[in-house]
Amino acid sequence: MTSKKTERESQSYERLRHLLARLEGLVAKGEHLLARFDPPIAPGDDLFADHIAFRWEREGRGGFFRIIEHPDLVDHGDLHGIGPALEPLNRNTLQFVRGFPANNVLLWGERGNGKSSAIRGLLTAFAGEGLRLIEVRKEDLWQLHAITALLRGRLYRFILFCDDLSFDESEISYRELKAILDGGLEVRPQNVLIYATSNRRHLLPEHFAENYTGGEIHPQEAVSEKISLSDRFGLRLGFYPMERQVYLEIVRDLAKRRGLRISRKELDAEAERWGLRQGGRSGRTARQFIDDLSGRLALGKRADLLDL
Repeated sequence: MTSKKTERESQSYERLRHLLARLEGLVAKGEHLLARFDPPIAPGDDLFADHIAFRWEREGRGGFFRIIEHPDLVDHGDLHGIGPALEPLNRNTLQFVRGFPANNVLLWGERGNGKSSAIRGLLTAFAGEGLRLIEVRKEDLWQLHAITALLRGRLYRFILFCDDLSFDESEISYRELKAILDGGLEVRPQNVLIYATSNRRHLLPEHFAENYTGGEIHPQEAVSEKISLSDRFGLRLGFYPMERQVYLEIVRDLAKRRGLRISRKELDAEAERWGLRQGGRSGRTARQFIDDLSGRLALGKRADLLDL
């Protein structure tokens, strides 16, 4: 009898232990799920005092500002061939950091011609005046209202940086961006602007078929919807195909900075061949060429030639 009782007690204990283990697992899962619905945590002012560049990190339905410890800072003086865009970009940003009216900005045009570098260079110029740059990914744009709420009323000036932005027709997240830019019920904070880059002028794809009225009663409305997003950027700056001479100037400048020993004639010829292989001339193409050439020279794949 005692043996059976002991066996039953042992079985009961095992069932209880198993049940407690399951309960602990359920509690852990519940805490994880609840954490996903936590609202974004407001950062302290010291975060923005000590750092200048951030990336918004989504965490469930909340998120936080992740510090970028080593931002890729750019000097606008090193950017060639985009002066017509840099002047209004700098002026608009100066107005913003000084507390004057300023516009949201869209930099559009050819890939690799310095759109992103132009925006990163604003930190070099204006971080000392309180400018802070926060990168926001396209898939997190639905959190823009939450992000701007965390920044409202702070002493610093914030640019929300959306890089390489474009939308497919099936996406609806661009409506959140439209509302923040202009047209929403809530007023955008005066210390927040949105700067975006895109290869598309209007951010949404356009088709030749849209020029054909067909059976649509108001075909212009479909076109207007496509351009309504870019229209909400008060300042729209174009980056156009790079001319040959500008491309070679960038190559020569980068080669001189690296101290590469190669004649100008051969440098230009190799840079041209590289551009053809890469499918076009751009600042990015020039930098990639110099990286490749620097490595080859370091490996001794080419004989030292004349100084620049």
